[in-house]
Amino acid sequence: MSGADTLVDKLRGVEQRYQELEDALSRPEVMNNQNEYKKLAKERSTLEEVVTCFRDWRKVTQELEDNKGLLEDQDLAVRELAQEEQTVLRERDERLQNDLRRLLIPKDPLDDKNVLLEIRAGTGGEEASLFAANLFRMYSRYAERHRWRLEVMSSNPTGLGGFKEIISMIEGKGAYSRLKFEGGVHRVQRVPETEASGRIHTSAVTVAVLPEADEVDVHIDEKDLRIDVFRSSGPGGQSVNTTDSAVRITHLPSGIVVSCQDEKSQHKNKAKGLKILRARLLERAREEQQAAITASRRSMVGSGDRSERIRTYNFPQSRLTDHRINLTVYTLDRVLDGELDPIFDALITSHQAEMLSE
Repeated sequence: MSGADTLVDKLRGVEQRYQELEDALSRPEVMNNQNEYKKLAKERSTLEEVVTCFRDWRKVTQELEDNKGLLEDQDLAVRELAQEEQTVLRERDERLQNDLRRLLIPKDPLDDKNVLLEIRAGTGGEEASLFAANLFRMYSRYAERHRWRLEVMSSNPTGLGGFKEIISMIEGKGAYSRLKFEGGVHRVQRVPETEASGRIHTSAVTVAVLPEADEVDVHIDEKDLRIDVFRSSGPGGQSVNTTDSAVRITHLPSGIVVSCQDEKSQHKNKAKGLKILRARLLERAREEQQAAITASRRSMVGSGDRSERIRTYNFPQSRLTDHRINLTVYTLDRVLDGELDPIFDALITSHQAEMLSE
């Protein structure tokens, strides 16, 4: 194991802390204090997988050491069995080392957050709007597969079934951890339904993935807000367009503007608008922090900058290419139906490899 001494020292420290927590949880004064017990039990559960893996690896290294003597045995059959056992043990040893390195990567504290997903049509006119609708359906189907809840926060539909913009909240366990690498420019190459000559057009849609911000994460002072109400426009039923229910929120210090008009209630539109505003303020703070930390380098998976072209969807070839990790699959119909896990797994693996190399 490269850097073995450092890694083993770190693992011993984790194991020692795990044992301290085990001991503490068996004490009557802790067992009778619900808050303290929950806090320590949660910390123990975060260390459990690492400690179990470390103990398995330690056992395998001991077995490798014990097996060495049998490789020199006088009996040929014993030596052959020992050689076979050595091969199996070495494979387990390597696998456990890789698992340990992965488990020691610092967890993203935002991974368990819900997601604010923003999809906007870019270059390509109506074709880009139609592809924005395709992407929204793709993420909706993915959310369904994982039994996540999806709620549309704001939308700007077009007459032909597309979206100039659609913002939704996705709530579910691990939502941000799975979707966080989707931010960027998604490019589509296909023949538009409106194109008589059958020429392939290239259009683009931008996607932003923001972790939901709680009031604890981002405090918004009412005096920093300008709230305007106006009459909703576009489709939405008879009563939507007859009252001043639409809300535009301007955050004066940052200049961020959020509009919501999907709900008939002004109160509901304001609540949704504040959720979007909090998420955007949290993302701005994170981007500023990340820019300061990573000014000299860039991660393999990308920074999530919306100007990056991250993926191309080629309909004539049924091909999807993720440009950040040079991944190409020829199952575009299944991907657009929400079968995204193989792509997300590859992105996460690539990100972990980059983190390990650092």
